[in-house]
Amino acid sequence: MIHFDVMDNHYVPNLTVGPIVCEAIRPLTESLIDVHLMVRPVDRIIPDFARAGANIISFHPEASEHVDRTVGLIHDSGCKAGLALNPATPLSCLDHVLHKLELVLIMSVNPGFGGQQFIPHALEKLRDARRKIDDTGRAIMLEVDGGVNAGNIAGIARAGADTFVAGSAIFGSKDYRATISQMRDALKSVG
Repeated sequence: MIHFDVMDNHYVPNLTVGPIVCEAIRPLTESLIDVHLMVRPVDRIIPDFARAGANIISFHPEASEHVDRTVGLIHDSGCKAGLALNPATPLSCLDHVLHKLELVLIMSVNPGFGGQQFIPHALEKLRDARRKIDDTGRAIMLEVDGGVNAGNIAGIARAGADTFVAGSAIFGSKDYRATISQMRDALKSVG
């Protein structure tokens, strides 16, 4: 998967890529494009990313006036829907929409900047989210974003995550391939 962190300098204090970048990359890969919207308001830009080739679109409940309606908009746009939860956002945000989601994204840093340290409390949140997901009986991805690296990825997987976003750990390394291999090897130890 290719993970896009989309920031608008309103919901978070940073500005990054828009739909035009997604559209430019789409013909170059068959990989899933996982768009993480850290924007407010969120509904306006969802159809743009869907048309640009996104496969999965995640958003933060704080950025939506009506979470259920936003999930529906993502599905109506032809994409899988995800809900992204900040470190301080309670899992209770999932109570009325989990049955409609294909992805739950647990932020293990506060959104807006790369290179932050993993917040250890995210492990307990991942365990609780995994239980909620398993109780649905549905195949919902549990993604973690923020501070993921070769040293902590196995513990994150043991807590229940099955999808990992690693940015700075890879792009800040001297050898991308070696870093990715270290992460994959660490995951093999989890089984």
